[in-house]
Amino acid sequence: MLGLNVSFASVVGGISVTSTHIGQQHYATLVYQTEVAKIKLEILALSSSQSQQGSFALVLGEEGGNRRLPIVIGMFEAQAIAIEIEKIKPTRPLTHDLFKAFGQAFNFFVEEIYINDLREGVFYAQIVTTDGINTYNIDARPSDAIAVGLRFGVDIYTNDVILSEAGIILSEPEDDDPKPVAAKGPKKKSLQDQVRDASTEQLKTMLEDALNAEDYERAAQIRDELNKRN
Repeated sequence: MLGLNVSFASVVGGISVTSTHIGQQHYATLVYQTEVAKIKLEILALSSSQSQQGSFALVLGEEGGNRRLPIVIGMFEAQAIAIEIEKIKPTRPLTHDLFKAFGQAFNFFVEEIYINDLREGVFYAQIVTTDGINTYNIDARPSDAIAVGLRFGVDIYTNDVILSEAGIILSEPEDDDPKPVAAKGPKKKSLQDQVRDASTEQLKTMLEDALNAEDYERAAQIRDELNKRN
């Protein structure tokens, strides 16, 4: 008669060990995990989106570096982030306040926020929590994760892969000379049309101008178009 199947998994020193008992037999599988170095981020700016009505641009910056990570977020999440940054106490708890109260009631605490993936232009994050014994990674949108993380006062991290792919390098302007103002002409194209119709060289120039103006939302759209063409 076949015995009860029992399995468990643990991670020790970067090695994932999975042990399985089937009847009298014992099987063990070792999977070597590569640790990805985390890069600490800080919130630099939160502003309304000029291209997407009802959306906001959240700009994160690499601590001690010159790379910026712009993320477009929703109005509700932007409000939740802004309220916590400004230390405004709402008359009733918001959803992210409820998350904190719920966690604390059951002795769960947040250790850090980790923006861990980027797929097809969409960012993914994890809320790293602990009960003092075990650690749990909860999948979340970066906006929700950051709103929760701010309430627990924890750090935000990402990795070099994401910053290399989606980050924008802030370069110093070459000079302080005023640029000529273009004469008014026909109705101005939308940013989406400008980006679509521009050549790769023009996009690179537009990206540099956007960075010099600290218009990170515009820079993010140009960056995405350049990534599509590469």
